[in-house]
Amino acid sequence: MYEPPSHLGPVAEHGAARDRFEPSELAMVLSHYELDVITSIREFPFGSRRSPKLRIVTRSSEYLLKRRAPGREDPYRVAFAHELMLYLKSVHYPVPRLFGTRDEHNSLLQLRGQTYELFEFVHGTRPATDRRAATESGRALGRLHSAVADFESSFSPPNGTYHGMDLASPLQQLPESVQRVSVDADPETLLSMTSELDEAYAEARERVTDLGLEQWPSKVVHGDWHPGNLLLRDGKVVAALDFDSARMAPRMIDVANAALQFSMRTGDVDHPADWPQGVSHRRIRALLDGYEQTVASPLTDAEIDALPWLIIEAMIVESVLPIAAAGRFAHLSGQSFLAMVHDKVRWLRPRAAKLTQFLRDSGTETDSSK
Repeated sequence: MYEPPSHLGPVAEHGAARDRFEPSELAMVLSHYELDVITSIREFPFGSRRSPKLRIVTRSSEYLLKRRAPGREDPYRVAFAHELMLYLKSVHYPVPRLFGTRDEHNSLLQLRGQTYELFEFVHGTRPATDRRAATESGRALGRLHSAVADFESSFSPPNGTYHGMDLASPLQQLPESVQRVSVDADPETLLSMTSELDEAYAEARERVTDLGLEQWPSKVVHGDWHPGNLLLRDGKVVAALDFDSARMAPRMIDVANAALQFSMRTGDVDHPADWPQGVSHRRIRALLDGYEQTVASPLTDAEIDALPWLIIEAMIVESVLPIAAAGRFAHLSGQSFLAMVHDKVRWLRPRAAKLTQFLRDSGTETDSSK
């Protein structure tokens, strides 16, 4: 079953209460690693709020300790991600170094039903969502796809994506879930939005299927390529982070999700219903420019034609599933966040052909707000 990353725009890393390490838990975990004298331990409040992280500084090194989020602690899934990261490290792709436990040299530590990982702490800044950062992100994604072309895992990789899902049950549950946690929810508005999103997803799924995605080659993809999972220094990516969602899929699954994340028009994080409509054409073009600089095979016409519809699929799945489950998106009102997604999807559907034409005519000066 596909579990979407809990990230759409800047929301997941902002505002919500985060899980934390208990002191006794931390002492027990650290006892399994060979570390120098520790000089400081601080919370590192980035990424999934259900996956607590600590920045640990010793006299000689810096580390990031992470507890895997619930649902992502399956040992075979973690082993696949670790094998992938070790492979990428061996071919000099920028990923953090993994550290093994003292006695068994295992990069995966399981204690009392929890799963822990210890990484090298990499210094850098998260990229802005501007065109320059989008281009560099595209280059790094292309280098990743090129680097894993010959990677073969000892473990069965996850599969399943945001394309072609059956959303009937989550969409049916969504209005009730939102009303359960919000007294201000409007049932009629929720039903109207879910009906329109169901129709939009069905159209997008059909268009992408007709373009042949099921016949496109499947390779390892990152699965959650967004600004929060990249670190830059001097404008260059020095680390790609968080391979928890890595899986087998056609490359456009990654490219389209990256295009969505870098092209989102946002505003006040706490009020997504007020975000501007639409996505930035120019940032998508910048991302694709960078991507095609570092892959052997440029994107095909069919892949470009599929891109706006894959963006629609990703946007709907990554909002509907968590809201149906919890009634909200991170710390935000489920209805408010769904309204933002609904408005962006309504904006993009009739402009899909215009977007693909712009992407083909990369030198065209087009107002990116249109």
